[in-house]
Amino acid sequence: MADRDMIEVKGLRVVAGAAPGPVTEIVKGVDFSVKKGEVLALIGESGSGKTTIALSLLGYARAGCSISSGSVRVGEVDVLSLDAKGRRALRARTVAYVAQSASAGFNPARTIMDQVTEPALLHHLMTKDAARAKAIDLFRALALPAPETIGERYPHQVSGGQLQRLMAAMALITDPAVVVFDEPTTALDVTTQIEVLAAFKKVIRELGTTAVYVSHDLAVVAQMADRIVVLNGGAVKENGVVAQVLDAPVDAYTRQLLAATRRPEAELETPQNLGKHIPPLLEIRGLSAGYGRVDRFGNPAVRVLDDVSLSIPRGSTLGVIGESGSGKTTLARVVAGLVDRAGGEVLFDGKPLPAQLSRRTPEQYRQIQIVFQNADTALNPSHSIADILGRPLAFYHHLSGSAAKKRMLELLDLVKLPASIATRTPAGLSGGQKQRVNLARALAADPALILCDEVTSALDTVVGAAILDLLAELRRELGVSYMFISHDISTVRAICDEVIVLYAGHRVEAGQRDVLAAPPYHPYTELLVDSVPALKPGWLDARREIGCATLPAMGESANIPELCAFRARCPVRIDGTCNMTPPSLKKLPSGAEILCHHPAAELNRLQTEEASPV
Repeated sequence: MADRDMIEVKGLRVVAGAAPGPVTEIVKGVDFSVKKGEVLALIGESGSGKTTIALSLLGYARAGCSISSGSVRVGEVDVLSLDAKGRRALRARTVAYVAQSASAGFNPARTIMDQVTEPALLHHLMTKDAARAKAIDLFRALALPAPETIGERYPHQVSGGQLQRLMAAMALITDPAVVVFDEPTTALDVTTQIEVLAAFKKVIRELGTTAVYVSHDLAVVAQMADRIVVLNGGAVKENGVVAQVLDAPVDAYTRQLLAATRRPEAELETPQNLGKHIPPLLEIRGLSAGYGRVDRFGNPAVRVLDDVSLSIPRGSTLGVIGESGSGKTTLARVVAGLVDRAGGEVLFDGKPLPAQLSRRTPEQYRQIQIVFQNADTALNPSHSIADILGRPLAFYHHLSGSAAKKRMLELLDLVKLPASIATRTPAGLSGGQKQRVNLARALAADPALILCDEVTSALDTVVGAAILDLLAELRRELGVSYMFISHDISTVRAICDEVIVLYAGHRVEAGQRDVLAAPPYHPYTELLVDSVPALKPGWLDARREIGCATLPAMGESANIPELCAFRARCPVRIDGTCNMTPPSLKKLPSGAEILCHHPAAELNRLQTEEASPV
């Protein structure tokens, strides 16, 4: 029995609906097994059945679904034969679950320590003091700051990446035999994702935990898993060790997933230079903006953007990248007129653009449209798609009746959606379809500029790649310009002509998209580039070995707001310079402009040396 698998799933079938109504099979006879201490990845796009299969390990089926046949065994437990009391005992004690959204998994009114220790106390596994001591040990193992005191905080007082690791501590406190990780880093920045993945991997190794890792990201899976099960349409397409699946995939669908991950840069047509007298479509000079009460000098309580400048020529795409909190979304909202500006100029087509939406002309309002990150909250759930698209057609172009219907069908065709979805509501559409409707609504205004705010970050790899292809096609056909906001460098490089890098509200780098291809770059840009997981096993371990070097010591900083915002995290900071003098704007050989004290040649030497051991 010693070599028996920890998890064994045979002939698993899950259906949606129940007789006498229509019944749809969503998991179709799935088989796989996981050895003790092994990490198995379930990978596939949205709707492939990944999460449904993972939840079956807890004996759970979502509302409206049921496990119709098959067997699920965890250790010696036949999961599907358990009664309600047996399933409660199984969950947390034997099988624990780490959800995608940690913020939704924590009660905002209770301290973190209360919630992390609750599973152990609920199942009477240890005393309160022992649970607290164990939680602190887990906080330390998961590389959380101030492990002795972080438990006294409330969920809103820690970052997203920290909350995700705290949720893992909650799952691990009962010493479960199996932990299910369900897309636990999808919503995180690339830099935060690296820290969280490394912490998960370290703890799984140290505790010898058996894990099932659900993801749509093959590059992430390559770092975490021993074996991969590829799913599509509720069926297993491929099941093999990581190296085989990545290097010699057997199934055509796996090859499609790999192609979407190894996305080549698009061949972009550079907008024609129509003469020096033609102004950029959008130009921003020295922009400052923020939130909260404005003082008598016009400064907001919380400054989010500081002295940001950029331009977008007509028919081109500008990528704006940076971590959460860097000011990307605020920048888009300032351009859209949704956030006031504290200083600077915004010119549209060479003419000043009023800060407030209420002071803009209907034409200015029409010409700039925004597509939000979360299509679920951006679309009215009670309206049909025809109504959603009909509103901007009536508002901007005074279309109604058959003319509006004709244009609405043209818009659906433009974003490659069937005419049949016009009568449906957003709830009946997939994530990718909803994002296409979101885009069609922006196009209904016939804009010159579309602000795309993280429009692919909530989508899986294949669907996200299709949306990027669509954006590039619409640009070619309609001549529309984009400001494309993302924290994903590979996405930005795929479709953008130029890039600006924001850090803590400052523009630390700006240039052609090729600036992201090779050193030298700003030290923060280097961190972003180096944090994108490579599609090869062992990359994370090598990356952590290089990235864990102690930062050089630095004295107290002068009280000058213009000092480099990145200095606290910069591995090449210079004591007596970076903490005393604001950096000047430097031009790199690539043509990029950066805010840094280091000369280009020195950055190139440091960054090339650092990259060479990998």
